[in-house]
Amino acid sequence: MKTFLLFSFLLLTAISFAQDARSELIQSERKAFERKLNLSKVTYPGDPNFDVQYYKLNVFVTHTPKFISGEVTVAAKSLMNNLTSVKLDLQNTLTVDSIFLAGSKVSFQHLSNIITVQLDKSYFLNEIFSFNVYYHGAPGSSGFGSYQTSYHNGFPIIATLSEPYGASDWWPCKDTPADKADSADIWIRCDSSLKAISNGKLTGVINNGDGTKTWKWEERYPIAQYLISMAISNYDEYQQYFNYSKKDSMSVIHYIYPEYLNQNKTNLGQTTNMLQVFSDKFGLYPYIKEKYGHAQFGWGGGMEHQTVTSIGGGNFSIDLISHELAHQWFGDKVTCKDWQNIWLNEGFATFCEAVYVEAVNGKFAYDAYTSSSMGRAKLAKGSIYVKNISSVDEIFDGNRSYEKGGIVLHMLRGLVGDEKFFTILRNYLDDPRYAYNVATTEDFQGVAESVYGSSLDYFFKEWIYGENFPTYTVKWNAVPTGNGTSSLNISINQLKNSTPSFFTMPVQINIKTSAGDTLITVFSDQLSQSFLFEVSGIVSAVQFDPNNFILKNSSVAVGIEDEIVPADKFELYQNYPNPFNPETIISYRVPIKGFVSLKIFDVLGKEVAILMNEENEAGMHQVKLNVTNLTSGIYFYILKAGNFSSGKKLLLLK
Repeated sequence: MKTFLLFSFLLLTAISFAQDARSELIQSERKAFERKLNLSKVTYPGDPNFDVQYYKLNVFVTHTPKFISGEVTVAAKSLMNNLTSVKLDLQNTLTVDSIFLAGSKVSFQHLSNIITVQLDKSYFLNEIFSFNVYYHGAPGSSGFGSYQTSYHNGFPIIATLSEPYGASDWWPCKDTPADKADSADIWIRCDSSLKAISNGKLTGVINNGDGTKTWKWEERYPIAQYLISMAISNYDEYQQYFNYSKKDSMSVIHYIYPEYLNQNKTNLGQTTNMLQVFSDKFGLYPYIKEKYGHAQFGWGGGMEHQTVTSIGGGNFSIDLISHELAHQWFGDKVTCKDWQNIWLNEGFATFCEAVYVEAVNGKFAYDAYTSSSMGRAKLAKGSIYVKNISSVDEIFDGNRSYEKGGIVLHMLRGLVGDEKFFTILRNYLDDPRYAYNVATTEDFQGVAESVYGSSLDYFFKEWIYGENFPTYTVKWNAVPTGNGTSSLNISINQLKNSTPSFFTMPVQINIKTSAGDTLITVFSDQLSQSFLFEVSGIVSAVQFDPNNFILKNSSVAVGIEDEIVPADKFELYQNYPNPFNPETIISYRVPIKGFVSLKIFDVLGKEVAILMNEENEAGMHQVKLNVTNLTSGIYFYILKAGNFSSGKKLLLLK
């Protein structure tokens, strides 16, 4: 699920590519929708004494008045001997008329948003039973708007978004993601001028002869209660086909408001390419025997309803479409067992946005996307594991559950390497314990360790259950040994953190020498460490975490040679004034005539200006830098001449 209020674009000039920038998960919107939850409801995990096998929703809905009535069938299996009653969740704003089991009425109580159903007999362990709940009323609209009625262009909209606690606002169910139904039917009767869209395959549309039609949908894959949905309006249809192989193909159908369809066909049309990319990466689309598509609704974002994402307002951005599609694997096929582990849904889908960007536009675009996400991840407060699930804001904190959760996967990718990383994801999705079922962080960790071949306990403990991120100070010096090599000493120091007190991570270091570049990996597992190496050639620069694998602050900028050992008689001087606005002078000296380049980079390693790129006479030189077009911040200037390379920081303050 993803919300949007503001859009911007990040211009990647090196590849002339405009990327839909990641929108912030606006907290003010979340607070406007945030549910006033009863803590007893939140901590109630669903009745543990029975396992839901099947739901059938047969409902009649009207827009004005806002009304629902119907019959919900629950087929279940007893998880204990002598089971005599079961509990379902249904908000007290709805009225239960009667409950039938085996053709006869049974008694029930509906108190504190829970229905307690007295069964017709005592059931043994694994014994199957089924009952029907008849109910009616005006549905509530808690959380993000679990049941909403609105208008577009004068036409009615009825739509649901049940995550996390909203399913019981409009139908009786076991309101926990831990218990998926093995299958479901959703029959929706509504005004005949409207189309009612739901999960799975459409098996029929019945004209009732009274101004209403009944839309019959069947979902034959396991489904969590919060993923069962309705989206109803006067949709136009845009149909595509996804053909993964001769035997694996399906319809991709977009149900869009007529006034929005034409202008959004281009982005919607990329859905089939996304299905191809994600199927190649993660395994075949999980619901290939049914469908995929979108149903537009009135909420300002997207929600990954199984086989049919609800997509909000006029926002059909590429990152939103890819995010919600990725959920069909991560969130729908394998669902977080509880809301504390929501990062298994949202962090994974956020990471997949970058995966699609990389597939379409290459590694440079992936790196830029990930770097932008890191900026938001650094704003996260608290652990990724959600401790306070009584707050919708806490569960769906954008900086934490989404951005930092996604960056954890980026870091894991850097730690284990691409081949093992994508094997981990596929094995996780295909593991019979979790496929079309539920999982926790520990379950994912177990799969990751089985593929990697070593313990990753330190990684998950510090990044999922810990807080913040490391801040490194890196210092180095190199001394030529006289035999064509240099002795290099590197010290890595961390600022003390709270939980954990410091971070343990393998860290890549790129050593630039006159003999070429050497990439090494050291294991940083102390607050302060030193490493001694003998390397070929004369060391000119050291780059810390050059591939930006780690969420961190560092005294060495990624991709910038921040410290150097100057070659004989070459000199690069500190700019003056520094800080400056808007002009400063950079001076340097070259001992012999030759080609010289002097360039300015931002903190992400992106070139922002070329000050010199030509042959220079020997001697002192000065270059004036005027940066009226740049924003305040730290920049770097790099001088290169032959084998000489030197860099320094400058600070622009506007």
